[in-house]
Amino acid sequence: MAQETFIHDPISMHRPRTGLIGFALLAVFLILSSTLSVRASEEKDALFAALKSAPTEAEARLVEDQIWWFWLGEAPDTETRHLVDEAMRKRDNYDFEGARLLLNDAVKRAPDYAEVWNQRAFILFLQDKLDEALEDADRALELEPRHFGALSGKAHILMRQGRVELGQKALRQAIEIYPFIKERNMLIEPKGEDL
Repeated sequence: MAQETFIHDPISMHRPRTGLIGFALLAVFLILSSTLSVRASEEKDALFAALKSAPTEAEARLVEDQIWWFWLGEAPDTETRHLVDEAMRKRDNYDFEGARLLLNDAVKRAPDYAEVWNQRAFILFLQDKLDEALEDADRALELEPRHFGALSGKAHILMRQGRVELGQKALRQAIEIYPFIKERNMLIEPKGEDL
C-alpha cells in the first residue's frame, strides 16, 4: 500500500485564519476609531460649553487655549501640521507671503481641515486680500461652524470692506459662542431711543 505524504504548508494552513484575523483587526480598528472620534467630538462639545459658561475672562482664556490646541491637533497628518506650524512661525516673523505659500500647500493636502483655511484667511487679511480672506473664513466656518476665530476674522474683513452691518452680525455670532472674545469691544451697541 502506498503511503500518502503529507506536505506541511504553513502558509496555506493559516491563510483562512489570517483573513479572519485581518478582518477582526480591521473591525476593532474601525470601532476604536469611531469611539475615539465620538470621544473627541464630546470633548470638543464640552470645551465649547465651558467656553460659553466661563464665569471670568481668565477662565475663558484657558478654555480658549485648549480649543486652539484641539483645532491645531485636528490636522490629518504630521506633514500638514508641520506646514501649518511653519506658516505660523513665518507669520510671526512678518513673512506673510512665505506663510501663504505654505498654507496653500496645506490646503491642497487637507481641504477638509478647518484650521488651515482659518490660518490662510488671517494671512490673506494681513496681505489686504480681503475677498480671498473672506472666502477662506467662510470655508473654515463651513467645516467648523463654531470657529470663533474665523467668525471674528470675518467680522474684521467685512468691517474693513465697509460692510459694517454684516461684520457686526458675524461678531455677534462669535460672541454667542465665546462671550469673552477679545474682539467684543468692536461691537457697536444699538443707540437708544430719544425721549
